[in-house]
Amino acid sequence: MNEKQGLSTQCIHAGEIADAHGSPHTPIYTTTTFKFASTADLLDVVDGRKPGSLYTRYGLNPTIFALEEKLAALEGAEAAWAFCSGMAAEAALFFAHGREGIACIGDAYGGTLELLGAQLPLFGVRTHLFLGSELDRLEACLREGCRLVFIETPTNPRMEVFDIAALAGLAHRYGARLAVDNTFASPVNQRPLELGADFVMHSATKYLGGHSDITAGALMGTKELLAPIWNWRKNLGQMPSPETAALLSRSLRTLVVRVERQNATAQTVAEAMERHPKIARVFYPGLPGFHGHTLAKRQMKGFGGMLSIEVKGGGEAATRVADRLQLFALAPSLGGAESLVTQPTTTTHHGLAPEERTRRGISEGMLRLSVGLEDAADLIADLDQALKDA
Repeated sequence: MNEKQGLSTQCIHAGEIADAHGSPHTPIYTTTTFKFASTADLLDVVDGRKPGSLYTRYGLNPTIFALEEKLAALEGAEAAWAFCSGMAAEAALFFAHGREGIACIGDAYGGTLELLGAQLPLFGVRTHLFLGSELDRLEACLREGCRLVFIETPTNPRMEVFDIAALAGLAHRYGARLAVDNTFASPVNQRPLELGADFVMHSATKYLGGHSDITAGALMGTKELLAPIWNWRKNLGQMPSPETAALLSRSLRTLVVRVERQNATAQTVAEAMERHPKIARVFYPGLPGFHGHTLAKRQMKGFGGMLSIEVKGGGEAATRVADRLQLFALAPSLGGAESLVTQPTTTTHHGLAPEERTRRGISEGMLRLSVGLEDAADLIADLDQALKDA
C-alpha cells in the first residue's frame, strides 16, 4: 500500500487481498485450521520463516491478516494486532511491557482504572495512578524504574488533553515507553505514533467499528515492540473471530466520513450547550474556552464526537435529563451512528469509590454524550426538551 495515499483511500484499500472470484473485499475465512503440502512448509510458518495461515486462535488467518494490515496503515504503524476487545489489548500490553511498573496519567476508562488499581497489583505489578494535575510526579516514578506510561487523550469523561510529544520525550529519557489510547480521537483526528508514542491502542468497538455491532480491540506499533505481546494474546485467548474481523474491516471503509461528520456535529452541540442556562460546564476540546483547546489544536486534526456536560442541580437533575432524552439513547459505549448518553457515575466509572470519582472531578451531575450521525439541530432540540424542567 502506498503510504502517501490519503487516509480515506487507505481505509478502503489497505490490506485487501486479491480474491480468486473477484470480490473487492477480503472473504471471511471461518476456517479454524489450514492444511499444508508438506511438513517443511508447515514448519516454515510455525517457526516464522514464512508468513502464512495456520490456526485461527493464533491470529494466523487471512481475514485477520487483512484487517491488521489495514489497522496498521490507519495509524502509520509498522504492524498492528487485532484483539477481541480494547481491554484485551490493554491487558496484553500491560503484561508484556508493564511488569516493571505502569504509570497511568489522568482520567481513563473505568475498566482500565480497575485493572490497574485492583487486578494487576495482585500479580505484583506496581501501578501508579496520577491525575493530570500531578504530572510533576511522573519523572520520579520513571527514575525509580517504571517502564510504561499509559494515557488517554482526550480522556474519558473529562476530555482532558495531554501533550503526547512531551510525554514521549520524558518517557524515552528514562528508557520507558509511551502507550496512547486513541479511542476517543480515532486516527482521523490524531496520530500518536507520529508524535513520538510507542504504542497506540483502540477499543475498536467504538469509532473504528462505528455501528454498535462488534466488540474488538487493536494495538499498533513496531514489529519489535509488538513481538513480546504475541504469546500473551495467543494464550489468553484474545483473538477476534474472522467474522468480527470482517465486520471491522467493513466499518473502517467509512471511518473518515463518519468521524468528520461527528466532529462537526459535536462542535455545534457543544457550542449550544455552552450557551444553555441549565448547563454549568461543557467539556469539549473544540471550545476556545476549554483548558486544553490550544494543545488540541496543535496535535489534533479534529476535536472528536465526544463531549461531557455538567447539569446544574447535581446528580438527580442529570438523571432526569438522561431519562427524558429521546434521540440520545441511554446506554454505555460510544462512537456509533446513533447518539448515546451516559451518566459516568452510574456506568463507566460506577466501579470507582465515590471519593476517587470526586478526586478525579467526575461529578454526579456529569453526562457524557457520544454524538452520532443525526442532524445537529435535532440533537440540540432533544437536549433542550430534556433540560427544560431539569
